Amino acid sequence: MIFPFGIEMAGEGGQGIVLAAVILADAAATYDGRYVAQSTSHGPEARGGLTQSEVLIGDRELDYPKLIRSDLLLAMNQGACDRYASRLKDDGLLVVDSTHVQHFPPRTLSAVAITRLCEEVTGRTVSANIVALGVIVGLTGVVSEIALESALRARVPGGSLEPNLKAFQAGLKAAKTFLP
Repeated sequence: MIFPFGIEMAGEGGQGIVLAAVILADAAATYDGRYVAQSTSHGPEARGGLTQSEVLIGDRELDYPKLIRSDLLLAMNQGACDRYASRLKDDGLLVVDSTHVQHFPPRTLSAVAITRLCEEVTGRTVSANIVALGVIVGLTGVVSEIALESALRARVPGGSLEPNLKAFQAGLKAAKTFLP
């Protein structure tokens, strides 16, 4: 893993993009001891508008806290893919939720039916963001599995912890299908 590593997550408001970024940043900083900068932007809509979060993870103090170009883009819907794919580095990894994204630029790609997988594993779609975190961690190792699970345990309310842990494990398992 080459640091700093920049992850951009984007989707529709209500898909948990901001929470996923906060959990990833927490895992990196609190549990893996990395330097982290995390930011979010979204439209004025409470739900349904485009939401984007950035997580920049370093092994030393970060010179600049914003992404210029991302190493990984998670696109949870078509609008996110259309808008942010051009910000991905030439050798960057595009991860799309193929439940909602059917058209994407030709590049290094991991297409996982994240929302559908979440529903199969948990019976709901609300934890699709956590499945996505499992995919990201499984593909990149940018944070340790233990760190992400610890951040989940700290951030997710007790009643919804078990489905979220199942969602995370499903994402890790899905990522293995892309590894040699």
